[in-house]
Amino acid sequence: MAFSGYTILIIAAIVALYLLNSIKILREYERGVIFRLGRALPEPKGPGLILVFRPLDQIVRISLRQEVMEVPPQDIITRDNVTLKVNAVVTLRVVDPTLAVVKVANYAYQTSQFAQTTLRSVLGEVELDELLSHRDKLNLRIQGIIDMRTEPFGVKVQSVEVKQVDLPEQMLRAMAKQAEAEREKRSKIIHAEGEFSAAQKLVEAAALLATEPLTMQLRYLQTLTEIGVEKNTTIVFPLPVDILSLMRDAFPKTPALK
Repeated sequence: MAFSGYTILIIAAIVALYLLNSIKILREYERGVIFRLGRALPEPKGPGLILVFRPLDQIVRISLRQEVMEVPPQDIITRDNVTLKVNAVVTLRVVDPTLAVVKVANYAYQTSQFAQTTLRSVLGEVELDELLSHRDKLNLRIQGIIDMRTEPFGVKVQSVEVKQVDLPEQMLRAMAKQAEAEREKRSKIIHAEGEFSAAQKLVEAAALLATEPLTMQLRYLQTLTEIGVEKNTTIVFPLPVDILSLMRDAFPKTPALK
């Protein structure tokens, strides 16, 4: 049966439209997982120009860009029985698009659930002081656990950061009192150390002045000079106790009248 030229032209137009519709363009950060007759091809396609022959083929686009996921606030009870609300930020990236499509229904939701349970279990094993002071170590520990659980479906967890720790109002007041007491303790220690150092210097100065009695008189004169500079109307003249003893020895005692 011979086809007319008009029929051939229609068939060619249909084939051309089919081929044009089969052309897909994937960006640099995209990969296409192809299902051919329901079976996933071994290697994902892209980036660039690819052909998807529908209805035999179906394509699922997967982004290889880094994604940031916020873990909602979790109620945590630390090892020392302090109730907290803690949230975190998880950074992840798909490294195997085929596994991310075939192994799980939604890799982002699955990773989020793993992050929530891991955050509660890890932070529940530490005390409040360790959570506040060793956050980097806890971040690495949480990242390792989540990454180990997401590796089977082709997702790499690159970092986990504990974002915010909400403390109860009573705990905030207790920590403020503790910090205030610690500052007062340091202040008293510094003041005592200053007094001790000053006492040592005074002892050394007294020992040095005792070697030369004339230096004490020079010190008196220097003190009078400093007082006179201030234009004071009252002059205080320090009288050494030694002078009083000398005067007492110079004048003999008069006998008492009977």
